[in-house]
Amino acid sequence: MAKRVIVVEDNELNLKLFCDLLRAHDFAVEPVRDGREAVERARAFAPDLVVMDIQMPHVTGYELLVQFKADPALRHIPVMAVTAYAGREDEERLRAAGADAYVSKPITLARFIAAINSLL
Repeated sequence: MAKRVIVVEDNELNLKLFCDLLRAHDFAVEPVRDGREAVERARAFAPDLVVMDIQMPHVTGYELLVQFKADPALRHIPVMAVTAYAGREDEERLRAAGADAYVSKPITLARFIAAINSLL
């Protein structure tokens, strides 16, 4: 059975790239364009992994990460933070909030898939 990955990304091109890449590697993918829907959609989809952009409108990836890790039904799911802001303090803050991996944009395809596989 294919591993299930939910991708939370507001940028349409990045969302398509991440989802297409994951599908090409035989993952079942659930795209989420609006972070405000992420927790509910994750509960319904029951993913094995969450790939989450950090800089989004309405709700940040950091805020979502805190919500995921506070939710008993979701806290066990690994979260990979993906962001264009790759400062050391950003990574430390996200890891302290519960991110299991941190990948900076622009991504390299090999590094992205390697990070996904290491979490699953």
